Amino acid sequence: MNLNRRDFLRLSAGAGSGTALGGLLSAGVNLAPSLAAAQELRIKDAKTTPSICPYCSVGCATLVHTSNGKIINIEGDARSPHNEGCLCPKGAAIFQLHVNPNRPTQVLHRDPGATDWEVWDLDRAMTRVAQLVKQTRDETFIEKAENGKLVNMTSAIFALGGATLEIEFNHIHQKLMRGMGIVAIENQARI
Repeated sequence: MNLNRRDFLRLSAGAGSGTALGGLLSAGVNLAPSLAAAQELRIKDAKTTPSICPYCSVGCATLVHTSNGKIINIEGDARSPHNEGCLCPKGAAIFQLHVNPNRPTQVLHRDPGATDWEVWDLDRAMTRVAQLVKQTRDETFIEKAENGKLVNMTSAIFALGGATLEIEFNHIHQKLMRGMGIVAIENQARI
């Protein structure tokens, strides 16, 4: 067996940890109270607000713990008949959706061929997106198919929705896209 230094250290650490944990458990040490106490300290005096996971249409219940107006913990709500306190991997990562330091907080724009990003205010960005959508739709709109059938569509715009958006937004988004004649519509969520 070809064992390098890194594999040897991994194997040694795993064996040592397993032996130590096995020794504690065989001695009758119960770690559950320590874990419960640690969790209790973390959310002690925090305001608990029931909420819903934003990712899919199942609607798993969550408990959002806030302290001084900041989210400090999000977990599944054990009282829910849908998820009984369990969350899928995406749902378990909801906390990062809110507190991720890498989350963009400004509209960034980069001109074609440019190397640097420019910060735009939201009104400017929304106006530019609306102009480009209208221009593309006007240039590529097909009123009638070759056989003369009325189609009122454009195939030059693609619409993509996602499960992190509310089901109500996704429903309105679908209506808007269909109203503009867009036929290439995809959505991760069930609508």
